[in-house]
Amino acid sequence: MANIIVQKYGGTSVGSPDRIRNVAGRIKRYHEEGNHVVVVVSAMGHTTDELVDLADKITKNPPKREMDMLLSTGEQVSIALLAMALWEAGVPAKSFTGSQIKMITDGNFSNAKIQGVDRSRIDAALNEGNVVIVAGFQGIDQNENITTLGRGGSDTSAVALAAVLGAKECEIYTDVDGVYTADPRVVPQATKHSQITYEEMLELASLGAGVLHSRSVELGMNYDVVIHVRSSFNNNPGTLVVNEDKIMEKLKVSGVTAKNDQARITIADVPDKPGLAAVLFGDLSSKDILVDVIVQSSPYNGRNTISFTVPKKDLGQALPILESFSNSQGAKKPEINEEISIVSAVGIGMKSHVGVAAQMFKALAEKEINIEMISTSEIKISCVIPRIHAEIAVNKIHETFGLSKNG
Repeated sequence: MANIIVQKYGGTSVGSPDRIRNVAGRIKRYHEEGNHVVVVVSAMGHTTDELVDLADKITKNPPKREMDMLLSTGEQVSIALLAMALWEAGVPAKSFTGSQIKMITDGNFSNAKIQGVDRSRIDAALNEGNVVIVAGFQGIDQNENITTLGRGGSDTSAVALAAVLGAKECEIYTDVDGVYTADPRVVPQATKHSQITYEEMLELASLGAGVLHSRSVELGMNYDVVIHVRSSFNNNPGTLVVNEDKIMEKLKVSGVTAKNDQARITIADVPDKPGLAAVLFGDLSSKDILVDVIVQSSPYNGRNTISFTVPKKDLGQALPILESFSNSQGAKKPEINEEISIVSAVGIGMKSHVGVAAQMFKALAEKEINIEMISTSEIKISCVIPRIHAEIAVNKIHETFGLSKNG
């Protein structure tokens, strides 16, 4: 049985005819080595953004079902062009949409979850000697409606296929050549990891490291699929995302991030009664608003203050809920601060090293950066700080934990 390799190419990797030919050349080398190659591709370049703009010119409130119908066309273009490029290079290839390979999802339009994949059509095409090219980011629900998987959905499609096909590795090709200790555009001294754990990658993905989508990492972790993040513009080895037990050296801190798309909400004078927080956060959750850092002060005179962060893009939806809650509880008007950043240090080694939080707080104090809120988990420490200090903070924390080149 031939080795099955699953590869995923992002929008920048297939952004032009020349780049598509370049990708075809890479795939050809794998095919000629006798591998069964399954390729997942995103829409070309900024196609998805252009389709969203097109819909916006028609209506400000498009039905989600029709948006999925529209957005799924972007990948149909790139899979067909890549198949043509492979044929032109002398490699037989067949392209399939998500619905054609029966990538079954739930019916949650624009953010569907994969429920299963029928591998029979892929196996048949591979056994005929074809490279199989699958449209990422899309599937089909039980009622045969086309669905999309949300932001970063092509990563999720690729890892799901790797799991179903029993591939030992899923190569994610992008415009960066791996996972770095920090964003190299913010921290010039950032270094590339050869390996990182699923847990660390999950935290980094949720904290704004845009290399991989968190749902793809969860799938990799659940099905033990090694994810290899690589550049489509060179042949350098990238970063392997693997199980913790495969990591030899567990770094105290493996990555530092700054998340600048959040806003802090503070509601003062909330009655100190059981169940109020459950009501507030339950109402926000019902609108799919993700709450991140939460701090509640100790009660004083039977009242307390609740502060928490939400994505800026959700403020419009959150505001009526917050105002209604404040009014009903006789609390103060919600205060909103959009000029914040959440800086975080992530590392599997935190489980066995003490004093990481103290080091991080000291690093921020040395730069006279005020910490407004703190959140921790077993492998993460996050601090909410003024947005204006984010870049200095990330560089200082990165340096403090010895992550810099020659550091």
